[in-house]
Amino acid sequence: MPDSAAPVTWPEGNTPLVERDAVREFTGVRRLSLKHEGMNPTGSFKDRGMTVAVTDAVRCGARAVACASTGNTAASLAAYAAHARIPALVLVPRGNVAAGKLAQATAYGARTLLVNGDFDACLTLARDASRTLGVYLANSVNPWRLEGQKTIVWELLEQLEWRPPDWIALPAGALGNTAAFGKALREARALGLITTVPRILAVQAAGAAPFARGFAHGFTDRVTVRAETVATAIRIGDPASWDRAVRTIRETDGIVTMVTDSDIMEAKAVLDGSGVGCEPASAASVAGVRALAERGVIASDAHVVCVLTGHVLKDPDAVSSYHAGDSKRANPPIQVEPTLDEVERVLRAT
Repeated sequence: MPDSAAPVTWPEGNTPLVERDAVREFTGVRRLSLKHEGMNPTGSFKDRGMTVAVTDAVRCGARAVACASTGNTAASLAAYAAHARIPALVLVPRGNVAAGKLAQATAYGARTLLVNGDFDACLTLARDASRTLGVYLANSVNPWRLEGQKTIVWELLEQLEWRPPDWIALPAGALGNTAAFGKALREARALGLITTVPRILAVQAAGAAPFARGFAHGFTDRVTVRAETVATAIRIGDPASWDRAVRTIRETDGIVTMVTDSDIMEAKAVLDGSGVGCEPASAASVAGVRALAERGVIASDAHVVCVLTGHVLKDPDAVSSYHAGDSKRANPPIQVEPTLDEVERVLRAT
């Protein structure tokens, strides 16, 4: 059995804060930085919360850990449970999980359950299993997960020498990060580490935008939708952390917006082409900043940090599909004969 006093860690965190001129030009924001959480061990921000949650599961003597997932949580839980040497169950919507993420969960040894339903059905089942079967639920409804995820904000503030940006933009699905970011900023200000609070921009895909629709009506009602988007990591119609995320938006004078799948994939192509790369959901943060900059909501000289939540290889099918299409940024492979003339022909066209 693992030591119940020892943290279950890879380690995670210490992700880079990078700058790319191409992304700044694309958004129209001259002081834009990228906090790339895809550089965590399993390729997403989920590792920050999972180290804390699985450590707590070991402390509690849990018989097993479980989660519902669109992919990244499953991959992270599987890895950390393997490290802790406790069984893991991951419930994912059949046919709606990117291949890279499903491969990770399987490779790390989790029992992967392909549920005939969407993410929200998976979460309901995972919650029932937690209550009835005594397994430890590791979704973002678990407060320990948010304690880990708030370190994204603490770390980027430290990287900026505690001079907060004007905006922090992030993709929004289950809203765990939105809730965690608000908690991090609240605590940083209370501790005197910062004196001003960045505005939070939570960005959803138009086909999975219950939080954006709720924001548009002042959060008078909790909205649910049947989610559909190419950005599988945020394909969630009934966000679990709704109330805590509402608090974040209100406390930071934040904004919730939505962008189309086309907007997301164009932003992803720019990010990928800059050598940074990310999965589709990550690019929603950049697409959202571009949309608000075009409307004059975000000033061109504002300091903005966009959080990229997952690695480019999380969803290789999305990359292949995009570059096989007719987008002006498409970069399909070129078939050639084995001659120098053919290579020269390609070079001339580059």
